[in-house]
Amino acid sequence: MLDQQSFGRVSRMDAMQQHELAKSNYRYYQTQLKEVELAIKRMDDEEYGYCEECGEEIPAARLAVKPEVRLCVSCQQNHE
Repeated sequence: MLDQQSFGRVSRMDAMQQHELAKSNYRYYQTQLKEVELAIKRMDDEEYGYCEECGEEIPAARLAVKPEVRLCVSCQQNHE
């Protein structure tokens, strides 16, 4: 059984872990928001749906899955 001191340490560790997870989620969603904002700008500039690298049209199925995508599959694979 945990004594009060051990319980306090576990609670602090849990709180720290939750805080780090929240920070990580925040960074992820900030990045996603930037990607969406860039996609909207590409729409305004009539460049949406075209690969930023090769200029080829990005298939509608790929855009349906990830509307903020900037590269075609081939160029994306070259980056990875």
